[in-house]
Amino acid sequence: MQQIEQLLQTSANLFKHLGNIPKGEERDDYIIVINNMLDKRGTIMENLMKEGFRLDNQNRIHRTLLELDNGIKERLAVVMNTVKQDMANLQKTKKSEQQYYNPYSNVRVMDGMYYDKKN
Repeated sequence: MQQIEQLLQTSANLFKHLGNIPKGEERDDYIIVINNMLDKRGTIMENLMKEGFRLDNQNRIHRTLLELDNGIKERLAVVMNTVKQDMANLQKTKKSEQQYYNPYSNVRVMDGMYYDKKN
């Protein structure tokens, strides 16, 4: 029962941590903490599976674990989408900046050539 309580506590802490997504430089530390918590949670789950743990829907703790797991999945998806959106915006900004500094980089011209069709 000790490991189930650890899993419940770790899952609750992870769920709480995923509740607020920081901006800017703080996000790197935020993601590192998420990875550490997921690793810890995964280790506890592996140990439970080795002991032959089975999920019982009649047990209150097991239902709470299931609800927390679904909430963690949803919040992780939100975090991933936020990071993906920020990366897309960064790429867009880089492209716009390059276009600003060199507006003719994508223009294909053959300088010095003139064709006269009059023969």
